[in-house]
Amino acid sequence: MANLLESLSERLVLGDGALGTYLYSLGLPHRYCLEEANLSRPDLVRRAHADYCQAGAELLRTNTTGSNRAYLSRFGLEGQVVAINRRGVELAREAAGGRECTVAGSVGPIWLRPWEGSLSPEERRPLYREQITALLEAGCDLVFLETFTELSEALLALSVAYEAGASRVAVSLAVFEEGRLGNGDTLASGFASLRGAAARLVGIGGSCGILASLHLLEEIEVRPGDLLCAFPNAGKPEFYEGRLSYSASPEYFAASVDRFVEEGVHLLGGDYGTNPLHIAAMAPVLARHRPLRVKPRRGRVPVIEMEREKELPKAEEESLLDRCKRKRIAMVELDSPRTLAMDKFLEGVRALEKAGVDALTLADNSLAILRVSNLAAAVAAQRCARLPTILHLACRDRNLLGLQSELMGLSVLGFRHVLALTGDPAKAGDHPGATSVYDLNSLGLIKLMAKLNGGVSAAGRDLKAKTNFVIGCAFNPNSVQFDSQVRKLESKIAAGAQYAMTQPVFDPELIRKSAERLKPLGIPVFVGIMPVLNSRNAEFLHNEVPGISIPESLRERLRHVDGPKAAELGLEEARSLAETVLEQFGGIYLITPFMRYDLSVRLVEALF
Repeated sequence: MANLLESLSERLVLGDGALGTYLYSLGLPHRYCLEEANLSRPDLVRRAHADYCQAGAELLRTNTTGSNRAYLSRFGLEGQVVAINRRGVELAREAAGGRECTVAGSVGPIWLRPWEGSLSPEERRPLYREQITALLEAGCDLVFLETFTELSEALLALSVAYEAGASRVAVSLAVFEEGRLGNGDTLASGFASLRGAAARLVGIGGSCGILASLHLLEEIEVRPGDLLCAFPNAGKPEFYEGRLSYSASPEYFAASVDRFVEEGVHLLGGDYGTNPLHIAAMAPVLARHRPLRVKPRRGRVPVIEMEREKELPKAEEESLLDRCKRKRIAMVELDSPRTLAMDKFLEGVRALEKAGVDALTLADNSLAILRVSNLAAAVAAQRCARLPTILHLACRDRNLLGLQSELMGLSVLGFRHVLALTGDPAKAGDHPGATSVYDLNSLGLIKLMAKLNGGVSAAGRDLKAKTNFVIGCAFNPNSVQFDSQVRKLESKIAAGAQYAMTQPVFDPELIRKSAERLKPLGIPVFVGIMPVLNSRNAEFLHNEVPGISIPESLRERLRHVDGPKAAELGLEEARSLAETVLEQFGGIYLITPFMRYDLSVRLVEALF
């Protein structure tokens, strides 16, 4: 059935179900590279396809969704891209036997983990081209671009498919219940863009169950010539004993077929959690129907668009960016306690407010050392002082869900200023048995906050209001790769960062160099200044704390004094450095060592 797209205008077609779910149920080990099974377990893959075909599926998606060089390199298989994709087509064809069945070459988005860096669109093009070309040369009947959450990525893959010579391309988007893509586009506008780029068959799959999928399709207009597909999940997954399971029954799927046809679907199958039993249950019901030719759009999009214009009430505290325009800024970091004894911390907060500090900044378990939650500390601080607070947020301890929940909570509580950090690895701290998460890095977190400021979540969900974050980022001038750090800062600014805070600096020439390079970037930069307490403290910082470098001259002077004299020497050096900072920049970031808030108070009183 190579002319599937042509036949869809006259008849409804039944697709297959989830291949990965079914392969796992047949005995493929979990965490196994599914696509590699084309080479090592061909009989298993062939059987999975054959079972779907026997159940009534007329379209088989190849076991190649992640068969791009970037993903396969995680398993040391980057040299097997062509072989895996070719074999994927062959196995589906063999499984179909003599039956009329369309073999769709499955291509998914290129997912990169935060520590794998990022790829520009031009760097992604050859990865898609390599995979799609292999599928076409192996004889797939059409290219199926599936489960794309970003419209720009789907459009990129679509253009590559046509450049590679594909004459038939289908595209499915993975959207969640709110019907928005990762960049906030609606499903309807996404379909319109894809059709404008010559995609004949568009649809949804890989994200929602039946009811949510039907709800999304209610918003979609079907005009003469439009072809629509749907591959719903078998409900929401349940995690039990290390595995995901889905509860939607084959009978439930069969009962939904009529409604999918009413919404204009021409190609209907299943995705995560489905198996051949679900497809077999749908087959006789779908066979009774003819395709719907025209369906008016009757969705709720205008209501959503109106609601998106609302914003959360503005926080009472003034943005530090606005304050910078009027005066020099002094912000002070005061770490929350490592125990539940909060008295000294709160004493410090009151003393800093009295000294005239413009803002309090609270680290997020810096150096991966356990402390009281900085949010809880900030709330406690607000009970005794009215200092604007900059909260550091590290990607180390929270996954994407947790980061968004934390940010939404900060917004609800009125905290505006957030410093986006990747975070020190958990194993380097005082709980080496802990694991780091790193769903995002600092750049990804900045992009996430920018999205929330636009009123949508990472999954494109409409939040009914917009956050109002003033987004900060870190800059390390102490790095030997200074130019590389500047380029990273430029990337962060492009992603949405509005100000930068640096690691502590102990070299006046480095302060001047930083001013020369960073002022043209156009954002406020707050250079970190931290008084050292003694020689031991200085040596530890220099030798054991990443991102800190203390000149030998200062360390040598500290070796010859101790006790209060050493602390006075460190304080005097910090004051001198701070004066250099204020000659070059409009504000300063004072870092309090070991809860010695008295030192920060003295510096503020001496400088302002």
